[in-house]
Amino acid sequence: MSPERRHVPEPIKTNDVLTAAAGAAAFAVAFIVLLLVPLPARDHWWRWVCVTGFAMGVFGCWYIPRLQRAREAAAQRHAHTPET
Repeated sequence: MSPERRHVPEPIKTNDVLTAAAGAAAFAVAFIVLLLVPLPARDHWWRWVCVTGFAMGVFGCWYIPRLQRAREAAAQRHAHTPET
């Protein structure tokens, strides 16, 4: 007897660029706070964590639209390709 299959819901539509931008903004704020707060010498690496997080968020804002367009184009090509 095979197990009953469950219905797989559709993925939730989200604004991924807005999410990446919010993350980048949060890291920018954290960096500014860490510039204002005196840190011990051994904890200065936290600033680089903020710089890296901000850079990744900006990269995400640039890359996500390209990724989504490429996925849509691939889905359209796949839909128009006759199956053998």
